[in-house]
Amino acid sequence: MSQDPSPLPPYTSRTWWLSDGRAVLRFRPVRWDYYSQRLEIISGELLPGEPIPLLKHRRELSRKEAVQLWGERRKQGWRPCPPQW
Repeated sequence: MSQDPSPLPPYTSRTWWLSDGRAVLRFRPVRWDYYSQRLEIISGELLPGEPIPLLKHRRELSRKEAVQLWGERRKQGWRPCPPQW
């Protein structure tokens, strides 16, 4: 029996992905040091028959804001997914 991944966001400086089956979010660190942690969040829309999602929005958030967004999406049923682009 496989366990559902933790609803908590990753605490490393790697890139992470979430999807709800129609849309994708990529969380990518742009600044990751002791005093300042910022992540770039890119959203994309999955289109039938297309190999990669249509990129819709790009924004930069503090780590705290990104953790909050990750938690909200996980509560809405979004799941971690493999890289989409």
